[in-house]
Amino acid sequence: MRFLDATRGYRRVLPRARRNRWDFFRPMIRRPALLAANGAYESALLVSNRVEPRLKMLGGMKAAARVGCEFCLDIGSALFRESGLSDEELLNLARFRESDVYDHRQKLVLELAEAITSTPATVSDDLRTRLDAEFTPAELAELSSAIAWENHRSRLNQALGVRPAGFSDGTTCLLPEQPLGAAR
Repeated sequence: MRFLDATRGYRRVLPRARRNRWDFFRPMIRRPALLAANGAYESALLVSNRVEPRLKMLGGMKAAARVGCEFCLDIGSALFRESGLSDEELLNLARFRESDVYDHRQKLVLELAEAITSTPATVSDDLRTRLDAEFTPAELAELSSAIAWENHRSRLNQALGVRPAGFSDGTTCLLPEQPLGAAR
């Protein structure tokens, strides 16, 4: 039952794909073991419930925005809304430190997502101390896994040329963030 509850948002969002439905599967079907492994990890993250799904969603969206995967931002924006998060929360991700739409825990998750998604990953001792004070080891493992998986997913989709599928057409969709330190 937990799996059905966890996949509710996906079951609502996936039928909205208007184009490019098979971009991921065309190359991955040739490597069935890798396709199955990706599916298994996705499922494990969905049913793992040590931490609020909304926190995992926030961290994942921040990672997708930092990597700049247009497909991930397209489907992620739709799933973001399905999970009960608002367009205001979505649009404030790039400036989360100054925003008052996030609470302390959410800001820590977003900071963790930034750190994990940086190249190289840069989780400072200070951030680790603040995370350890706020989250249990199990929660932190789950959050870190979800964010790192989005980082993997976003980079894999870009490498495979996976294009947006129209999940967020006509609604608010997060745009890629400009990397830290990049010229503006």
